[in-house]
Amino acid sequence: MRGSAKVVKGRVKEAAGALAGNDKFRARGRKDQAVGRVKQAGEKAVRNTRKSARKSVKKAKQIAQEDVDKAWRGY
Repeated sequence: MRGSAKVVKGRVKEAAGALAGNDKFRARGRKDQAVGRVKQAGEKAVRNTRKSARKSVKKAKQIAQEDVDKAWRGY
């Protein structure tokens, strides 16, 4: 389950617990929301890491191609 879905699920649980007057259910809802936020942060970190890695690979390929081109021209 994605982090955003976990946050929504937690909100629903917390609201249901508030309506029913069930403190344990409200607490589970708050816990689910916290877990969801942590998952969201992890997902964001993974996205940013992948983006940086793709950028580094693209730059490395560009530099390698420039070196190959120079070698073919006899520099």
